[in-house]
Amino acid sequence: MLRRLVTPTVLTAGLAAAVVTASAMPAAADTAPELPDTQDIVDELEGDGVFIDPSIDQIPAADEAALEAAAAGSDVPVYYVILPTGAAGSNSGVDAVMEPVMAEVGDGAYGILAGSDAFLVTSPNIEDTEAIREIALSEGAGNQIDTLTAVPDAAESVESGAASGGGGGSALVLLALLVLVVAAGGWFVYNSRRKRAAEKAKQLAEIRQMATEDVVRLGEDVARLEIDLTAVDDATRADYTRAIDSYDQAKSLLDTISEPDQVRMVTSALEDGRYYMSATRARMSGAPVPERRGPCFFNPQHGPSSEDVMWAPPGGSPRSVTACPACAQAVRTGGQPDVRLVEVNGERRPYYDAGPAYSPYAGGYFGMDMMMGMFTGMMMGSMMGSMLGGGMMGAGDMGDAGDLGGGDFGGGDFGGDFGGGGDFGGFDF
Repeated sequence: MLRRLVTPTVLTAGLAAAVVTASAMPAAADTAPELPDTQDIVDELEGDGVFIDPSIDQIPAADEAALEAAAAGSDVPVYYVILPTGAAGSNSGVDAVMEPVMAEVGDGAYGILAGSDAFLVTSPNIEDTEAIREIALSEGAGNQIDTLTAVPDAAESVESGAASGGGGGSALVLLALLVLVVAAGGWFVYNSRRKRAAEKAKQLAEIRQMATEDVVRLGEDVARLEIDLTAVDDATRADYTRAIDSYDQAKSLLDTISEPDQVRMVTSALEDGRYYMSATRARMSGAPVPERRGPCFFNPQHGPSSEDVMWAPPGGSPRSVTACPACAQAVRTGGQPDVRLVEVNGERRPYYDAGPAYSPYAGGYFGMDMMMGMFTGMMMGSMMGSMLGGGMMGAGDMGDAGDLGGGDFGGGDFGGDFGGGGDFGGFDF
């Protein structure tokens, strides 16, 4: 609600009469009234905020005081200029009078009364002066003094509305920025997930191919062993049956794996199958059944190891590893063991130098105990550290770890860097 400092109707009548009287003689002579000097207007406005043309000498003191009080009490600078009728009869006329004045006095709302009917509002900095004028007219309801004294509140209302509109614009800008940030974040998450999914699919395809080669190798070994189950003892029959069951299990699991770390279940079954094939051959030849040892480190396809040998990777320190008879002989004579190679990005490389995605493959064969011992400090050292800390694909259950007969190597995510210096790939220990 706009405030009204003074509202006596009688003052309005006196004010209007004074303005009309002051302009009566020039109008009768059909000449325009003389415009006041710009500096005179400036001096009065800078003094008390109100300029009354000197030709208007019948303005009641109470009216002038009301205008001065309204100008002084306004939060928005407000000035009043009262001119005789015809002094500024149009917007261009008002501009001619007021532009040099406003240039001196400064920003604010200037309420101009020229005669009894011409009420205008102008300003050097407020754009919507017509809105101020309309609000003031509405508040004044035909009463000129009320109309003039309503200018401060009208100006404040218009300025507040503009500020609110600007704030709303800022809010809209902030909202738009927030939407963009959320959209960018959503795209980043989506893109990251898509890349991870693509990488996982690639790893799955590579290790599935790797496990398939091992399953086929065991199947060929089983097929080569011609055995008449009716002609062997129960122990031999039992070991051979276990070997076939393990092969069937590995083949069945291979068809169902959907995550790279699930390959450990396949290699665990293959480790069982290879041991029972060794036990079956030993029984058939009358040799002692071999003790249950971990697979050959250099190539788990070779089956159970027969001994431990000291071996050092290129540039690394020696460590004890399990080896089959052929690989052990190669190490002792300075030759090259038959290392298991796998496909990684189109390149064949040792499985222990193939990156963290292949750690479940080794874990299914060797179990936790052997991984913690034989592989520690080497390529699997990075795998083990990552596994114990969480890992790239999520640590799994390590509760069954430790069984040399295909123990559970844990959750399969080993986020180490095997690419080079300092980590596994460069054998820089």
